[in-house]
Amino acid sequence: MRQNATVRIDQARCIGSGQCVLAAPDVFDQSDDDGLGLVLIAEPPAELLPAVRDAVDRCPAQVVTLEE
Repeated sequence: MRQNATVRIDQARCIGSGQCVLAAPDVFDQSDDDGLGLVLIAEPPAELLPAVRDAVDRCPAQVVTLEE
């Protein structure tokens, strides 16, 4: 049985570049308060995983992780 993939952002190290939102807007957003990245869907469905992988690759601070 396949386990769900889990997405995380290390808030303490996030620089608010917004690259995750650009790559996967269904999964990520930015806080109105401080501009830091937010995870909207912690366990995204399989069809969103390619975009999440792109977000992981794009993050300049390397704080977006995907555990599969």
